[in-house]
Amino acid sequence: MPHFRTLLVASLAAPLLLTAGVAESAPAKYTHAAAAKQFRAAGVSWSSSGNCSDWNKGTCTSFTNINRTTVAGAIAFKKASRCAVVITGGTERGHSSGTYSHRNGYKVDMSVKQPCLDNWIKGHYKAAGKRSDGARLYKSPNGNVYAREGSHWDATYYNGKA
Repeated sequence: MPHFRTLLVASLAAPLLLTAGVAESAPAKYTHAAAAKQFRAAGVSWSSSGNCSDWNKGTCTSFTNINRTTVAGAIAFKKASRCAVVITGGTERGHSSGTYSHRNGYKVDMSVKQPCLDNWIKGHYKAAGKRSDGARLYKSPNGNVYAREGSHWDATYYNGKA
């Protein structure tokens, strides 16, 4: 019977040992070059008004320190929607701050020069009200949020799914 008690105590303690001291880690990041390579391979393009990728210039489109899940989410969105995706904003200076911001790697802006993005998002994602600036919000079944701003969709990726 002592052997049984030892096994019982050990089996009850094992889950505690596995989770004790485990903290949420920071999101995995890409360099600009590594993210650009992933986007290029998936057929996602990008542009900037300054024709540059400098993280410290607001007229550039940079992917420096972008979350890997943001890159995966934008690629998954392109595959699911079959729309042409052109990123016009990444992690460059000038975007608003906050935990789930562009600068922290959670967001990209996608151009809406063609109606495909509007049609896909409004047709497949649930309307989720309006942001404080009036932008209409849509939430994907996977929890990512798309805000319709003037010339683009502001996409926030909490995971690597569409």
